[in-house]
Order: sequence, then structure tokens, then C-alpha cells
Amino acid sequence: MAASPLLAQLIAALRCLPGVGPKSAQRMALHLLERDRDGAGRLVETLRVALDRIGHCRLCRDLSETEICALCAHPRRDRALLCVVETPADVLAVEQSTGFQGLYFVLMGHLSPLDGIGPAELGMEVLEARLDAGEVREMILATNPTVEGEATAYYVAEMARERGIRATRIAHGVPLGGELESVDGGTLAHAFAGRRDL
Repeated sequence: MAASPLLAQLIAALRCLPGVGPKSAQRMALHLLERDRDGAGRLVETLRVALDRIGHCRLCRDLSETEICALCAHPRRDRALLCVVETPADVLAVEQSTGFQGLYFVLMGHLSPLDGIGPAELGMEVLEARLDAGEVREMILATNPTVEGEATAYYVAEMARERGIRATRIAHGVPLGGELESVDGGTLAHAFAGRRDL
């Protein structure tokens, strides 16, 4: 028996979520329709409100309900430190895992000429204006350790150096609690290259 057209459409729509394949989408759709119609209604309404009200911070490009996000507006954040990340999820990871008290700039991706993503798509003009304002003394590059992330970090570091701003890169290497025999060669090479005095 084939699924109804609306059920098939719901299953296909749920597949837009990362990590959701056809079987997971089918389970979610059937759960919402069979067991949690109230939850489905809340999900629909919350998603509708979020789509209407959440945009991007004018200063850092993070997701925000206001023109300037809470982090950028916070009076105790160190405006001389600017951490450049690829996604809003990266901001959450740094905030939850570190004691970082500076500000952020969210690229919303990384340089990828093959995919048509250049400096304009990453808001580099907004970042340049922020650097030209003179508040930033150090830019911490926290892009992902991929080929594209490294290329993006290098591009942004050059922007900082042209303005006399210190550009630093987060360390890459052996994870805490990890064993050397389990670490891949690239990670181990980064760890050796980034070694420091004890």
C-alpha cells in the first residue's frame, strides 16, 4: 500500500533535516500523526514563529531575534577579542565549553569556490567594517580543520594582518583522554606542529 500524497510529502519534508534519512523521516511523521498531534501543532507554530522572528545580528551575523544579539550587546564582553567561526552551532559550542568572554563573527560557512561561496557570501565586508572600527586587537580563528576551513582562516588572517591586528588559530591535535595509536595521521601532524613548552 502506498502512502497518501500528504504523508509522502510530510516524510519528504522531514528529510531536509541533517542526519534524517527516509526511515527516520517516516518514523517521525508517523509518530507525530499517530501519537503526538499536539506536539506536531506546537512544532508547526514554533517553527513558523522562529522563521518569522529569527534573523541575523547586524554585527556578528549570529542568529538573533533582535538587530543586535545578546552577546554583542552584553556590556561585559571583551570587544578587543573577536572569535571567527563558521556556524551558529560553533558559537554555542565555544560558549558551552570554554570561558571565552570576547565577541564572535559568524561566517555562515567557509570559502568554497567550487560551490560558489566566496568572500561576499561569508559577509567579509561586514567583518572588514568591524575590523576597521578599531576595537579588535586579536582575532581568534576557530574555523573547522578542513581544507576549506584552513583556507578561510588564512584569508581572514590576512585581513587582520593588513590592519595590524593579531590573528591566532585555535589549536588542533590529540583530544584530551585520547590515545596516540587511535589518532589519525593528520591530527597527529597538527599536534606535533602546534606543540608548546611546558
